[in-house]
Amino acid sequence: MKKLTAVILAALLSLSCVSALALQIAVPNDTTNEARALLLLAANGVIKLDENAGITATVADITENPLNIEFYEVEAANVPNVLVDVDYAIINNNYALDAGFSPAKDSLLIENAESPYVNVLSVKEGNEETPEAKALAAALSSKAVADFITSTWADGSVVCVIENVDEDGYDDSVDYDALAGKTISVAASPTPHAQVLAVAKDILAAKNITLDIIEFADYVQPNLVVDAGEVFANYFAHIPYQQNFNEENGTHLVNILGIHVEPMALYGGKQADLNALGVNK
Repeated sequence: MKKLTAVILAALLSLSCVSALALQIAVPNDTTNEARALLLLAANGVIKLDENAGITATVADITENPLNIEFYEVEAANVPNVLVDVDYAIINNNYALDAGFSPAKDSLLIENAESPYVNVLSVKEGNEETPEAKALAAALSSKAVADFITSTWADGSVVCVIENVDEDGYDDSVDYDALAGKTISVAASPTPHAQVLAVAKDILAAKNITLDIIEFADYVQPNLVVDAGEVFANYFAHIPYQQNFNEENGTHLVNILGIHVEPMALYGGKQADLNALGVNK
């Protein structure tokens, strides 16, 4: 009996050691951002994913994991907070910036800016052709906004992708006199979205229109308050996230303007380089 007990304890100790040696990577736990993190690893040969998983892949779709990486699924906003406890963490750009990182300089792996993850201005379905929506979209399409993004994040941490940049930020089809004195509310993440909106705020203020920027730290409430009609628009998320949110929650959000891309990146926690992942960069 003692011999059997000793064998069991030895086996458990062996398993514990293996677990302790396994690489640990923290990733966002929402569907599209988790997939985005896994796709970054797959693109660099760290894992392989089911080819049918696409932009909603989860850890269950990993078909090859030669390093036996343990994935810790964490709310996106909290991923920077667990970085010190894991080997690596893949962090959404806005939360990385909030945590003091320069994604282009501090990350070990980073996405190509040419991606489908364009951050968008969204409104509730039915509001996309309103004067408020057109005025807000025009202000965010201005040269002032494009120049602000390009100069503020000259390292490529945030990349402007506005297709039709307007010189002054006004839409000729909008009756700005009729909008004078009105307030347009927008839900946004603090960085970089609220910063970008501050530029648009000045453009609208010149027409006596108030832009009320309401900051949120999560990825759920900004959509819920817009769908409920409590806030007019939001600017905090990318296209795949918004599409998936509508499908999973029965919301009716419409994207009316693509503004920027924030390349997602992998940062070192306990590991200072990519050697443990076998990636040469």
